Amino acid sequence: MARSSLQLDEALQAYLREHSLREHAAQAALRAATAAHPHAGMQISPEQGQFMALLVKLIGARRAIEVGVFTGYSALTVALALPDDGRLIACDISDEYTRVGRPFWQQAGVAHKIDLRLAPALQTLRAELAAGAAASYDFAFIDADKAGYDAYYECCLPLVRPGGLITIDNTLWGGSVARPAKSEDTAALQRLNAKLHADERIDLSLLPIGDGLTLARRR
Repeated sequence: MARSSLQLDEALQAYLREHSLREHAAQAALRAATAAHPHAGMQISPEQGQFMALLVKLIGARRAIEVGVFTGYSALTVALALPDDGRLIACDISDEYTRVGRPFWQQAGVAHKIDLRLAPALQTLRAELAAGAAASYDFAFIDADKAGYDAYYECCLPLVRPGGLITIDNTLWGGSVARPAKSEDTAALQRLNAKLHADERIDLSLLPIGDGLTLARRR
């Protein structure tokens, strides 16, 4: 019985992907296209994407929200996991970054599922709440500016239905959350992690996947 999480060296990482990863050709092509991007490290790993896709299918999600699209790999992954009439609202402020992924959404045949909103995410989320969309979403993924995480979470929580799932990326932040904060991003994540640990509105698990992935199920 393991008492701590397994550390992945390069060989074990390769083994994991060889024996688990099932990517659509468009996903692999988008990863390759993003690899040369100056901010390529912002993209989630394919194994994290596959895990999130499994969660989407396990909860029978039909409507989803993403806060922070970057080049669109996570949006593509979630859209592939949704049924054909599913819908993903994808929130980002960068036309330049999201433009990279849009051809691959088309290539995968899921562009009709993705409603890209190029505007501040809080504006989009609050508009959904104002339009009466509370409790009408099944799944949310937050992966944007860390200082905004708490506000994004507070908007997503009423938008997802009871039993719906919010996933939050980078919540271990390279291990820096376990040490005195040297940046506002780290401090913001520490505050959020402490808040979620005590939040009785959700069931919680913080997993050492990628850079830390929090699962928050609305009660």
